[in-house]
Amino acid sequence: MAPEAGPPADKLILIADDDPEILKYLEIVIKKEGFQVETASEGEEALRKAQKTRPHLILLDLKLPKLQGLEILRLLQSGDTADIPVFIITGHIAHRETERMVKQEANVKGYYTKPVNPTLLAMNVHALLGTRPATQGKPLGW
Repeated sequence: MAPEAGPPADKLILIADDDPEILKYLEIVIKKEGFQVETASEGEEALRKAQKTRPHLILLDLKLPKLQGLEILRLLQSGDTADIPVFIITGHIAHRETERMVKQEANVKGYYTKPVNPTLLAMNVHALLGTRPATQGKPLGW
């Protein structure tokens, strides 16, 4: 999905993470930037919601129950979801080769290790989606 310039309120971001505290933290960060948010706490739910809602961006943890992040990435690359950009957010320190492989997936546009810097994440989300921060033109400061 090619990003179209517009307000963050017109963009939906799906956040998938199995840690409820991290999920809530990311949801707060993204909502404060003015985006619509959908959440999922396991892989099958994330894939189902991505297929149903067609978000403008997915923030995806690699380690999810029921369906791993890498499997989700590959499944998203077929059909109507192939053009949804994905930012990987992981607490797992991957082997360099695994990290390189994940970063080369067609839909991966960013790779973040937890804890995620909220200002950097917000700036990159806005840059990718062509939006401006809802916080009066300034990135979220924490």
